[in-house]
Amino acid sequence: MSSLPSTIDVAIIGAGAAGLGAANALKDSGLSTIVLEARDRLGGRAHTIQAAPDVAFDVGCGWLHSADKNSFVPIARQLDFEVNKDLPPWRERAFGNAFPQAERDDFMHAIDQFYDRIEQAAQHGKDSPASLYLEPGNRWNPMIDAISTYVNGSELDQVSILDVDAYEDTDINWRVRRGYGTLVAAYGAQVPVALNCEVTLIDHSDKRIRIETSRGTLTAAKAIVTVPTNLIADQAIRFSPPLPAKVDAAAGLPLGVDDKVTLALDDAEAFPKEANLRGATMRTDMGTYHIRPFGQPCIEGFFGGSFARELEDAGDGAIAAQSIDEIAGFLGNNIRRKLRPLCESRWAHDPFARGSYSHALPGHADKRAVLAAPVDGRLFFAGEATSPEFFSTAHGARDSGERAAREMVGAAGSKT
Repeated sequence: MSSLPSTIDVAIIGAGAAGLGAANALKDSGLSTIVLEARDRLGGRAHTIQAAPDVAFDVGCGWLHSADKNSFVPIARQLDFEVNKDLPPWRERAFGNAFPQAERDDFMHAIDQFYDRIEQAAQHGKDSPASLYLEPGNRWNPMIDAISTYVNGSELDQVSILDVDAYEDTDINWRVRRGYGTLVAAYGAQVPVALNCEVTLIDHSDKRIRIETSRGTLTAAKAIVTVPTNLIADQAIRFSPPLPAKVDAAAGLPLGVDDKVTLALDDAEAFPKEANLRGATMRTDMGTYHIRPFGQPCIEGFFGGSFARELEDAGDGAIAAQSIDEIAGFLGNNIRRKLRPLCESRWAHDPFARGSYSHALPGHADKRAVLAAPVDGRLFFAGEATSPEFFSTAHGARDSGERAAREMVGAAGSKT
């Protein structure tokens, strides 16, 4: 869109999965809408790039989690995207001897017992840090903490057991061959969007909402806010009058950090497709690696929590360098000459994300509902952090946008 309208029925802040979900839900409502997006692209934390001529890389989300309940699965089919149903590599298809099968089995037993203890404790309704349910002295505790950094973006001492228990995981995980980010962008291709349009103020003090952006000011009858929690908590977008309950809720649902890297792999045919490489490192600051996803000539690495944040802070290339060092430690120094950095994410340093996906701090699991609640029948809130059971996922974000749109239409009753 070349210029902003001066007035609109509904302004949607953010063109990630949540904003696009809201916009698609409103297409036939009779209401004029526009999505205001600070980036120069659609998708938010869903972003696919062509890292090399033969390597497509999901810089952000990559898995259709809980695929049997994931709303992007029917959307993918409708848009003629191939959905890959192969089993994910993280429990099976281990490569190399860095994590022998007997050790893997022992580790899986330990982590399954850990989650069983959390489930039992959560039934009492009292919240506490998930780290309290690690078995004292268990040798696998550091690696269980590492898994938390992958799942939550944070170590267990910063994770609510009620939030862990609320998350719905059907353990069915599929992928999109052309990339999840490509799918999300295609889903939003037909909705009106203003790119490079950073919202700085939402003034709801008058009958109409005044929205200040980097491309000018517009007014709207209603607004749907879908930006990441860190932006609300940091007040990168200000509300007038202030909304302290929203800022407090967002602060209790911070975005953890998860980062990915892809490395070109020479002589790729000598390596198995879809293999997992991980060591029995007995430490939390570790990566996990996916060899030849979709058969591509590359290795993807994944890092989370404070370790990912430290690598980001070390500057461009630090994640790739760490990956190559760790892989060489598993497979031998000769592997170094076969690996070449292609791309790495740095989500904590992304000004419009400031992290990867939300987790509830201990004592703050109820803040998802607080963040999702409408304000004055005119301001509505969506995003993965507002999803009661699919938070931290793209489909949870999309569904929340659709929910906010329904709430808004219900509040309006008719065209404003």
